[in-house]
Amino acid sequence: MNDDTDSGGKTPKPADPLRRNTPLPWQTVKSSQDDPDAAQRVERLVNSEVYRRPDRDIQFLEDDDVRGVRLEIDYLKAELHLRKHGIEQTIVVFGGTRITEPAEAQRNVEQLQKALDDDKQNTVVAERLAIAKRILAKSDFYRIAREFGGIVGRSGRGPQDCRVTLMTGGGPGIMEAANRGAFEVGAKSIGLNITLPHEQYPNPYISEELCFSVHYFAIRKLHFLLRAGALVVFPGGFGTLDELFETLNLVQSRKIKPLPVILVGEQYWRGVFDPDFLLQEGVIDAEDRELFWYAESATEIWEHISDWYRRADSSLICCPA
Repeated sequence: MNDDTDSGGKTPKPADPLRRNTPLPWQTVKSSQDDPDAAQRVERLVNSEVYRRPDRDIQFLEDDDVRGVRLEIDYLKAELHLRKHGIEQTIVVFGGTRITEPAEAQRNVEQLQKALDDDKQNTVVAERLAIAKRILAKSDFYRIAREFGGIVGRSGRGPQDCRVTLMTGGGPGIMEAANRGAFEVGAKSIGLNITLPHEQYPNPYISEELCFSVHYFAIRKLHFLLRAGALVVFPGGFGTLDELFETLNLVQSRKIKPLPVILVGEQYWRGVFDPDFLLQEGVIDAEDRELFWYAESATEIWEHISDWYRRADSSLICCPA
């Protein structure tokens, strides 16, 4: 028994969702018999910039008046992927891009030392060597960030548990170390690289499905804090300071919920800024001084985060209270 018999032979066959047997009038160009130049003019029209579909028109999308749309899609692409992979909370790690792993820092010192030995009066090389030695001294922070990335990576229920996931800015240095630690224990981690006027690359340890190129700093900052369960800040420069102080300001004003903010390397941070001086000068309050604290090792960082959540009568998703 066929379908026609079931319905008395009156039900037509469903139309193909895409193809037609008979072309519609607009599917063919006007005949050259009536206008020899019609086909050429139509070709110019369909290939013109104005006719180009808006979502495929890069020049249009880069116009100042379309900035709102760019902001929206800049946010949405990362947001939808984070949702897709079940990211509920992030442990955000900031730190300097110039703080390399110890072996690389040592090689740089040795190369500059050799250059200075060959030209002992070269003050430029001498200054670069002094800085390289200070970077070498700080290279242990690379090891700590790498170890901490592994701790975060092991905190869930296996590689597929992305509820709490490490997030960095996607660059080299401390960010690379943290992503690398997660990578080495088989865990996924996130990198939010930023579009810059010059060429740059994400570090090689970010999970491919969670490695983003973000155009606007504002959108990048939004994603850093939207799911943040903790902020861990290693020694760094202007970019690191920007993220740190913006977060402290947002927590201070309760624009975002308080979260643990941990500065790694008290000696370094005491040299960068003096919160006690700010308190004495009356430009912050005593309670603002308690919005962050210091740690010196990867295990200490994790213990501080866990203790903060216990004292808040709450917990990270991966660590029930």
